[in-house]
Amino acid sequence: MLKTLLKFFNRSTIAAPVRNRNMMGFADKQAFLDQRLKAEETRAKENRPHEVLYFHKVDDPYSYLTASYAGEISKRFNVEVTPILVGDDVSETVHEPSMYDVHCLNDARRIGPYYDVHYHKDTYPDNKLVQQANSVLIKSDKKEFIPNALEIAKVIWGDKNEMSNELSNNELSDAEIQKALKEGNMVRDKVGYYFGSAFHYEGENYWGLDRLNHLEDRLVDLKLNKENFNDYIISPTLTAPAEITSEKKLNLHFFPSLNSPYTYVSINRTRDFAAKYNLNLITRPVLPMLMREMYIPLYKAKYIISDAAREGRRYEQEIDKIYSPLGQPARRAYSLFPVIDSLGKGFEYIALLMDASFNQGINIGEIDKLKAIAEKLNINWDELEPHLDTEEWKKVLSDNLKDMYSGNCWGVPSYKLTNEDGSNPFYVWGQDRIWLLKEEAYMRLS
Repeated sequence: MLKTLLKFFNRSTIAAPVRNRNMMGFADKQAFLDQRLKAEETRAKENRPHEVLYFHKVDDPYSYLTASYAGEISKRFNVEVTPILVGDDVSETVHEPSMYDVHCLNDARRIGPYYDVHYHKDTYPDNKLVQQANSVLIKSDKKEFIPNALEIAKVIWGDKNEMSNELSNNELSDAEIQKALKEGNMVRDKVGYYFGSAFHYEGENYWGLDRLNHLEDRLVDLKLNKENFNDYIISPTLTAPAEITSEKKLNLHFFPSLNSPYTYVSINRTRDFAAKYNLNLITRPVLPMLMREMYIPLYKAKYIISDAAREGRRYEQEIDKIYSPLGQPARRAYSLFPVIDSLGKGFEYIALLMDASFNQGINIGEIDKLKAIAEKLNINWDELEPHLDTEEWKKVLSDNLKDMYSGNCWGVPSYKLTNEDGSNPFYVWGQDRIWLLKEEAYMRLS
């Protein structure tokens, strides 16, 4: 009952003032910096060392990536790295369980080689191996944990067939393992996170290698680096140039939603990628997850918005004033999309809507605001008004969602790269993977 009420509140138009206030608080740059300052003051007052927590989950495919580089943190920075063994992800944060495991393994296997991490297994480990791995790590001290975790990851995901004898004879009872995992999960939950293969430092969470750079930047700002260096611990080794000229043509399908901060921070890079690779950019909006009856707990919403804002600052597309368009504003704005897209301006329409919602704090459900956007697009309002508040958009967005799901993607922004005739689709989920799209496009066009 409570979750049903929260779902209604989260997506209801009448909840917009509270939702907007929360979202702006999570995204605000000054609040972000103040939180960091306060966290350091508290740490110093309590006389605690600089400590990075590393949450490791043995049957998480991304654990192979993080275990490969987690040990570098204490080599480069004057910090303690404390590994925390965790178990299952928080179930209410996994929105499509049947697709989730498939996505994680496929994504990790795809990006691994760019980090010099090579996956040789294409299935999840059996329960016996997981139990054995957890037993080893529960018995490992802080110094042994990460090297042991990496050796185990190579057995589970890489090219090793079995653990060394000194590791393999340490099996604990199921009760002992579950007790240890529960304790680890409690530590993870307390800092407001919900997955494994992640890092935490003083009030801030960093998922996987994708966010390790943000942790490093923070530690450098605190002057904790042992020596000056210009490069991050690891970045993907890329071959695709910034721009390419080719006689071939590819299609880039872009799946945004109007309430997604990650969509907002992806807009400029998506436009730039399509232009520099001369791609046919096809805009395929979908309903926001909260309008698809999905429930996002507050702690996950906080991480999503603050992380998107952190990424936006990195890519010079900052989130500023927010007006969440959930409910009537989104439905009204979507009602004009099919006709505007037919005029060849679908992407720019979505871009202007996103800027209004996540930069200017404008209610895109107000007709005068939509008129102003139409004017920026050089479209006569009289041409659009007959389509306002009609329902043609519902089938368009439903079809888009079906296509997105067919590629094992359920969140936004998602992308589909195809040949010009629509063949050989390559789906990815997330603004984190624009670089991977570019690598795929370069391979096809070169």
